[in-house]
Amino acid sequence: MCNINSSESIPSNSFCRKRPSKRHNIRVRRLNRWRRLRKRVGTKKMAVRIITDMQMKNLKLYMENQSILEENEKLRKKALLLHQENQTLFAQLQNKLSNPQNHF
Repeated sequence: MCNINSSESIPSNSFCRKRPSKRHNIRVRRLNRWRRLRKRVGTKKMAVRIITDMQMKNLKLYMENQSILEENEKLRKKALLLHQENQTLFAQLQNKLSNPQNHF
C-alpha cells in the first residue's frame, strides 16, 4: 500500500501509481501498430487497402484450407473402404488355406 507522510517531499504519484490493465496494454499496442502502419504507408486509404488485401488473402487461405479438409475427408472414407475390402479378402484367403479339401 501507499502510506507516505504528507510531510515528506516525495511526490505522491511516484509510489502510488497503479499498473495499467492488460486491456489497456492491448489497446496501446493496437494503436501503436496502427500508427506504424499508417506511417509506413503514408495515408489512411493505403492502410485500409492493405488491411483489405490482408483480409482477401486470409479469405483465400481459408477457402483453400476448407477444400483441403474436404479432400482429406473423402480420402479418409476411401481408405476405410479399402481397409474393409482388404480385411474381407484376407479372411477369404485364410478360409481357403485352412480347408485342405480345396487343394488337389
